[in-house]
Amino acid sequence: MLRPLKNLMAIAPLPERRVDLEVVADLVQPGARVLDVGCGDGGLLHLLAETRGVDGRGIELSQQGVNECVARGLSVIQGDADTDLEDYPDDSFDYVILSQTLQATRDPRLVMANLLRIGRRAIVSFPNFGHWRIRASLVLRGRMPVTQNLPHAWYETPNIHFCTIRDFLALTEALDAKVERAVALNGNGARIPFNAPWEFWNLFGEQAVFLLRR
Repeated sequence: MLRPLKNLMAIAPLPERRVDLEVVADLVQPGARVLDVGCGDGGLLHLLAETRGVDGRGIELSQQGVNECVARGLSVIQGDADTDLEDYPDDSFDYVILSQTLQATRDPRLVMANLLRIGRRAIVSFPNFGHWRIRASLVLRGRMPVTQNLPHAWYETPNIHFCTIRDFLALTEALDAKVERAVALNGNGARIPFNAPWEFWNLFGEQAVFLLRR
């Protein structure tokens, strides 16, 4: 007689696939020296070590995140992107990565300038506040949007500097940074055609990833 299903050992669910992290990893050359700023639980650093063989370091604000990274065997210290990047010398790394963190910094321009100073290349990903669903929420509902990429209510969000893809491009111009590659992802994680105009990316891209150099 078969045992009831509830008595069988539960199968752990597979971890959620982060397409944006895969896009970031694809932009990194194998064996590179990498600093991941705001590295969270170390998911990206782990992916880079497994797939690109990088010499990876991380800096993370939350103690919980640092603990999770250390538990995974990653070299991560506790620090604040707004204040502690000043301590790193120029050209310390081949790549400095800021993944889904720019909008949570107090001084995005200063943080970006430090990324470009510390690394020979900078990779930045962020949610696009110009996406059509966000615009529709503001226009039709008159309320700050809550989406998969912006999951917090306005009164509890860690994000303090929302930007659009076009806003980010304006910042790169102000910093005299060169865009080497860029990828925009729609709500399904699919890439928007690279030859589409920026206005199209700004309307239909839920998040974007940029590879920059000085």
